[in-house]
Amino acid sequence: MKYLLLFIGLNFIVAGCVKAQSDCKCDAIDTDKIVGEPLVLLKSTNPVCKAIGYEIAAEDFLNKKNLDSAELALNNALDNYKKVNCADRNYLKLYRLFTILYDNRAEFQLSLDYNLKALPIAEKANLPAEQAAILLNIGQVFNRLKQADKGITYTRLSVPVIAKLSSSPQKAELLNKVTARYFYYFQDFKVAAYADTAELFVNEALAISRQIKNVKEEIIALTRLNAIYESRKKYDIALKYIDEALKLCVPGVHGRQYITLYGDKGHMLMNMGNFADARKFADSCLLYSNLDKYPPLIANAYSLIYEIENKAGNYKEALLALNNEKQITDSLGSAQRTKAINELEKKYNQAKNEKTIKELAQQKQIYILLATAGLLGLIAIGFFVRQQSLKHRQRIMETEQRLNRARMNPHFFFNALATLHSFAVREKDADAIASNLSKFSHIMRETLESTYKEYVTVEQEIDFLNEYLDVQKIHFHKKFNYEVAAEKNVEADEIIIPSMIIQPFVENSIEHGFSGIEYTGDIKILFQKFGNNLQIDITDNGTGLVADRKENNEHVSRASQIIKDRIYLLNIKLKTKASFTIDNVANGSGVVVKIILPLLYINDII
Repeated sequence: MKYLLLFIGLNFIVAGCVKAQSDCKCDAIDTDKIVGEPLVLLKSTNPVCKAIGYEIAAEDFLNKKNLDSAELALNNALDNYKKVNCADRNYLKLYRLFTILYDNRAEFQLSLDYNLKALPIAEKANLPAEQAAILLNIGQVFNRLKQADKGITYTRLSVPVIAKLSSSPQKAELLNKVTARYFYYFQDFKVAAYADTAELFVNEALAISRQIKNVKEEIIALTRLNAIYESRKKYDIALKYIDEALKLCVPGVHGRQYITLYGDKGHMLMNMGNFADARKFADSCLLYSNLDKYPPLIANAYSLIYEIENKAGNYKEALLALNNEKQITDSLGSAQRTKAINELEKKYNQAKNEKTIKELAQQKQIYILLATAGLLGLIAIGFFVRQQSLKHRQRIMETEQRLNRARMNPHFFFNALATLHSFAVREKDADAIASNLSKFSHIMRETLESTYKEYVTVEQEIDFLNEYLDVQKIHFHKKFNYEVAAEKNVEADEIIIPSMIIQPFVENSIEHGFSGIEYTGDIKILFQKFGNNLQIDITDNGTGLVADRKENNEHVSRASQIIKDRIYLLNIKLKTKASFTIDNVANGSGVVVKIILPLLYINDII
């Protein structure tokens, strides 16, 4: 009976886990307003919405070849998916993006790892297009590693899957990839039948591309036909296909197609004995390959230059190109990396077989008890972690609420309005009145917007401080002067800082530091870079921090609490080490505040 109750309890727990997986979705993504707007998704409290937002951002970074930012976004997406125990299918697009990232870096071991993770998911979900694409990607990895036999094996597996698809850009793309794999195999083993097979697939891809008017895949198909006819030494026909493809290319749209076509035309002209023109096209191929930053393409360009110069008798240039190619290919295809990838594939196949055996085997009661105990332990750990997470979130919420309550002192607004009223009565300069009212309204707007705007650029902060201090100078007539500046090496329009982090100290200097002084006050605010940090110095020549001046020190305490809260939130969210200090000016009167912030740029905050 005891075992029966445990078994029933285990079933309920498993059912709960399955339900948790089935509920792994983002309702916000269903609306047209949200689609394609990662910033909106990233602000969601739903981890799945955040994960999708990071995926969208990563895809954009990959298109722009910003690989480091793409990797950061993908890892954030993975972390958010794991928070809600999503089903395997939710990871399919994420794994595909990881393979694109590592293919672009030529880190083929990691690319293969994610392809092998994605393949069983696509098979189980019955997604033939995804399944075929993954099989072809695996084949390409092995081709890059000079293991053509394995490459063609995975290619053959993709063919019957592609045959199930209707005419579409995706089918044309997959057929072009099949063509490439068969042609690479022909190049390695010189078996004409493989070139003939490649031609059959590429003609089908070309027909579909023209039928659906897909220029990209049409260009690729023409490029493949050029290579096939060049291998048959029918250079006139091959050159016709190259020129036809070049006419379809649009600068900035078909980048890698340009690279391939320049290389192919250079190779063709070399075979026709026109070495001078061949080298020009090879140099263009190398130039665009370097701009693309894809190592295999750069290696191919150097290989072409080597062939041209070798046949032209320029052996010094040929040797230089060959050495450059060897440095790249050695880093991509070392024996150690090849061995690691073969081991990875072996482990994948072994794991797949073991899983099948385990699914057929009956579980013994001892396994049920251990599994139940383990699940209960995991639930307890999960509950504890969740409680800690809730406490942490509560602390962050309390900090944010305290910050919202501690925005600019309301007395400032009342005093400023009264001052502007007096100014309007005694002054007859309408432009000056309008200008000061505009500054005041801008200050109010920035203060209100800071409740939901976490960061501002240094340039925006400088503009805000200038307007704020101008309005204060009207109220405290001839009481103080000020200077707000940034050093030349500070990119004021790109570097960002937390909003409303400086104003409380400036307000303290004016209303308390300059209280009772008989000389003109002076405030200096300087932004400067030190290594990977941005330092902000706020200096005044007021009365300083005096132990027996309660009012002054209370206001300093209020300003300190505001910056502590802002720095706490910054350090928590971005894992940084921001800090600040408040001291009396050495060998003089007044207070100096030093704020140390990490160098953050607009593109760093997704």
